[in-house]
Amino acid sequence: MELRGERVTLRPLASSDVPRLVELGAEPEVVRWWPGITEGYLNAKVGGPVFAIDFEDGELVGLIQFHEEDHADYRHAGIDLFLATGFHGHGLGPEAVAVLAGHLTRDRGHHRLVIDPAADNERAIRAYEKVGFRAVGIQREYWRDGNGVWRDGLLMDLLAHELRPQP
Repeated sequence: MELRGERVTLRPLASSDVPRLVELGAEPEVVRWWPGITEGYLNAKVGGPVFAIDFEDGELVGLIQFHEEDHADYRHAGIDLFLATGFHGHGLGPEAVAVLAGHLTRDRGHHRLVIDPAADNERAIRAYEKVGFRAVGIQREYWRDGNGVWRDGLLMDLLAHELRPQP
């Protein structure tokens, strides 16, 4: 299933996307926040709840994925993504997140979504705020960076009725 925004298309990740995503994952501004994007990691994602992000001309510019908690008392979904450095700052991240968030709330019935950027990833935090996510709190020593250092994460959430449409 493809999900379309104004400028981005989210399509199921294919094996043929892996080499390009490995290249993108090696960019300093990507690997800083997403260490460990390897062929093995990406090949394991093919067929899962993972989408390639294509720009309007069909250029592969990133990856977005989700996970779901289906227990009735805790039901929610989480989102994670990365974009090629050359596409940072152009509104594609918020658009991709909004497209997937719309699918998760409208089509999959989730009332709450979470996202958890690094606490010092100000660009990502601003992007998620544009979609309607709000800071919930700091998750101390939440993720290990490429140098093996434990770093804080920021837990953010969004209720379905708070989702902001993107231009």
